[in-house]
Amino acid sequence: MKILVVGLGGIGQRHLRNLRALLGPGAELSAFRVRGLSQTLTDQLDIEPGMEVAAKYGIRVFQDLDEALATGPEVAFVCNPTSLHIPVAIRLARAGCHLFIEKPVAHSLEGVEELLALLEARGLVSMVGYQLRFHPLLLKLREWIKEQRLGRIVAVRAEVGEYLPGWHRYEDYRQMYAARADLGGGVVLSQIHEIDYLGWLFGWPHRVFAVGGHLSRLEVDVEDTASLILETRVEGRSIPIHLHMDYLQRPPSRTCQIIGDAGKAVMDLRATTATLYDELGGVAETVSFPDFPRNQLFLDEVSYFLQCVSRHESASTSAWEGLRSLRVALAAKASLASGLPVNLEEEL
Repeated sequence: MKILVVGLGGIGQRHLRNLRALLGPGAELSAFRVRGLSQTLTDQLDIEPGMEVAAKYGIRVFQDLDEALATGPEVAFVCNPTSLHIPVAIRLARAGCHLFIEKPVAHSLEGVEELLALLEARGLVSMVGYQLRFHPLLLKLREWIKEQRLGRIVAVRAEVGEYLPGWHRYEDYRQMYAARADLGGGVVLSQIHEIDYLGWLFGWPHRVFAVGGHLSRLEVDVEDTASLILETRVEGRSIPIHLHMDYLQRPPSRTCQIIGDAGKAVMDLRATTATLYDELGGVAETVSFPDFPRNQLFLDEVSYFLQCVSRHESASTSAWEGLRSLRVALAAKASLASGLPVNLEEEL
């Protein structure tokens, strides 16, 4: 199998490492990158001294996309900055590549319908990188919800917060995609994983309201704090979901609390624990994965994607599913700008 990785920043190199681990030395891997940097990053996002990425993984690195496509890749991983996803993805789809697109699928709706039409017309498999759907804690929450262990769900509170300058120690945070409007940054799009898993667990919202903005002293030109109210419907009832997102918290926080009329569930992704409480407030069940390696999520999602490609099956987080979470995120950004709620019922 010939695989092309577009972009060799932190996530691009992670996928490259994992592809080598999964497929072995026989897989023909190559990369297309624009900045031309050659540094190799470790799993902890430190620079590995004295090692160039091409030599480390035995790949060809191209700075011209046409030259990269001339090698005939069958699969491509789109790992460049968010605002550059769609133009590259369209060229890759036209070349017949199955696509793994890092989240979010785009920074706007421009070009997305064209990409979806190409994927459908050419029968190509697509997947958006929402690796949290493979997390054992989220799978446990989904199980509790399906089994109605909490009774009727009445509210959800979720949070994700992490200090942006600590994300990538190998680069100036002010130059990161997440910090720059021109690259599709901002906390809403950059932390879109929460929007995706909340839609997956509870259904996609029909109304979005958001407050926040650039509230800190970080040197960014995007929102660094946002609090969203997502209103979704389950069996004809509206459920309010509160999602807080920020670029500031130290230590980081990543939690979800589900409130039902027969119990409550509390999940902490940083501590890798989840607890289910019964209607009397007692502990009904606790699960913990203290030694769970974060990279396993990425291994699992790539294994699943390659399996979908080999079987020519649609992925659960296809580009069409990625469009759903993108629409919610863009509605939140529009609400931040206008101060008004945004209705999504017709779109979703």
